Parts: sequence; C-alpha cells; structure tokens
Amino acid sequence: MTTASWTLHCSACATAAALERASLCGACGQPLFARYDVVPKGTALLDRWDMWRYAPFLPLLPDEAPVSLGEGLTPLIESPELAKAVGVRRLWIKDEAQNPTASFKARGMSAAVTRARAAGMPGIVVPTAGNAGAALAAYGAAAGMRVRVIAPRTTPRPILDTIEAMGAELIRIDGHIGDAGKMALAYAAESGYFAISTLREPYRVEGMKTMGFEMAEQLGWRVPDVVVYPTGGGEGTVGIWKALQELAAGGWISADRIQPQYVVAQAAGCAPIARAFAAGADKAEPWVDPVTYAAGLRVPAPLGDRLVLRILKETNGLAATASEESIREWTLRLATATGVDAAPEDGCALSVLRDGVVAGRVRGDAEVVVFNTGSGASYRV
Repeated sequence: MTTASWTLHCSACATAAALERASLCGACGQPLFARYDVVPKGTALLDRWDMWRYAPFLPLLPDEAPVSLGEGLTPLIESPELAKAVGVRRLWIKDEAQNPTASFKARGMSAAVTRARAAGMPGIVVPTAGNAGAALAAYGAAAGMRVRVIAPRTTPRPILDTIEAMGAELIRIDGHIGDAGKMALAYAAESGYFAISTLREPYRVEGMKTMGFEMAEQLGWRVPDVVVYPTGGGEGTVGIWKALQELAAGGWISADRIQPQYVVAQAAGCAPIARAFAAGADKAEPWVDPVTYAAGLRVPAPLGDRLVLRILKETNGLAATASEESIREWTLRLATATGVDAAPEDGCALSVLRDGVVAGRVRGDAEVVVFNTGSGASYRV
C-alpha cells in the first residue's frame, strides 16, 4: 500500500507533537493537524473501493493494513427538484448514510482506530451524541479493542442498540454530550484508555477529509461553489477544508478555486457556532440547555469552534439556524424528492441553505453540495 509520512503540528500555533497518543496542543490547547509531504497530481490512487483509496494522503504506516469496514466512496446524487426548491442552479446530496453504521462517523473512526491499534492502546473511550459511538463500537470490534461509549439517554434508541450489538460497554447518562465528554476524559485518565472525542485527537479528522477528496473526484477534480454541512462538533467541515488544501498543494484542483463557500447549519436550539458567527467572534461560548431533535447537532461546546469560524471567515461563509419545524419539513422534502432516507441534520442543512439564498447570502446560480451525515432510520424505533 502506498503511504505517506506525516508529522503532527498544532492547528493554531504550529507547535510540533508526538505521533502516538496525541491529544491537544501542549502549548495552547488547540487541535493538532497531520502534515504530509505534497502528493503531486498523477500519484497513483489505490485500486480499492473504500476511503483508503486515498492512502497517499492518510496516516498509514508502510505495509500497515487499516481497520476498515468498507467506509467511504459514498454516492453524490444530483437533485434538480431540490435545486429548484432551494433556489440554486445545481444541487447534489453526498449521502454519508451509506457508510458502515449509517453515518459519516465511520470514516473518522477507521483512521483513528487504525492509529490507536498501532499504538497499543488498552482501549478507547468516546462521548457521543449517537453516530460516533456506533461507529467506534463497530471499528473497535473490527480491531479487537475494548470500547466504552458514554451517551446521553436522549440519544436515538436505534443508535444505542447498535452500540450494544457491537459489544461495546455503553454508559447512559442524564445530560448532554458535554457532560459525557467530561466523564470520558476522567475515565481515560483512570483507565489508560484513549479518549477519542471530536478533534481532541488528530486522526478522526484525517478520515473525515476523505469526503473532500471524493467530492472533488466525483465532480471531475473541481470544487463546487458552495458546501453545506450540518454542524455539531465541526470535524466534517474542517476535514473537507483540509482535504481541498492538500489537493490544491499537489495540483489536483485548480488554483482558481481551492475552497467553496462553506455554509454551517445548526439547530436553533443548539447553535453556538452560528451565534458566534453572527457576533463576529473568533470562538464560541457554550450553549446552555441544548435542545433539538437532530441529535448530531446537540453539541453545546464544540472543540473545533475556532477552526470552523476561521474557515467561514476565509471563505465568505455563513453559519445560521433552522427551527425544529423547518428541520422536519425539509427532511421530509428531501426524502420524497430523492429517495434518500436522510437524518434530520440534513433537513437542517437544506433549510439553512434555502434561507441563505432568500437572504442573498448564497448565490442563486451556485452549484451546491449538501452533506447528508446520517440515516433517518437511526431516528425511528
């Protein structure tokens, strides 16, 4: 397998860090990023049909087999009907529900569990709003590793059932994912398990960035005008942004358009990034009493807030919210227009996109990719 060498550096202050058991920057507490040598256009991609097709851009050792369940290479589905409904020229749905465990979280866990297994971790612990826990349970099982998942009791029941079906230890708590995060860190300190929450370690986002590689390749190695991402922790948006930077460095995409305009969609009942964006702030304050049907958006204090807000500033982006009623309305509209059984997070994305077009913040002649991050089936008992 063709692999790349990499180093770890802080995303904010550029301080270097060790490769294994890597967490936040020791100097400033911000997330770490993997850096690679430039992968020039024409470098052979792997003849395999999962995200590890892009191994030259990923943290993999020579002759190392990744922990894989066939994640990635999800379809990009064009919908003229939805394009007309929201008021843009062309619109595609990138359907991440077709990943193992039915969400985009599979990508990040494939990369992170691969690195955790190589480092000989005794186990892995994660706080979750749902999909990350299901994905870690599956990839932990595939790697033969012990897994503890800490989830709010309000997490959709089908997701909790999936976690238990994969043999993970599931701890249900009263409270939200922020409370689960504190418990996960405490348990990691006590047990030696590796805490693998969003952007607290550097490898989950490496798996997430393969969405950006795929999107560009599926569009003929070009970048759309707009990317809309329903955002809780922020690793999806950050990953796509990082991927396009790496492609541009190697000449895979045109220097005339390296990044799209990013639209971050949040639920009105939990919108720390949208609130910070509206205030012109460079970081988000924690959201008190987060409430939304879209469990993946119920993240009151995202660790990636500074990165996401920076990306929005760099790309003339937009962060805005949708009501619960509008989330349900657009989720149903998406399903009936496309046959994609989308999670409510994607209904939120379409609602925010439509509002952005009406307000003149998103151009009507734009080509837009909207990410469906999970499956509607995960919300039905």
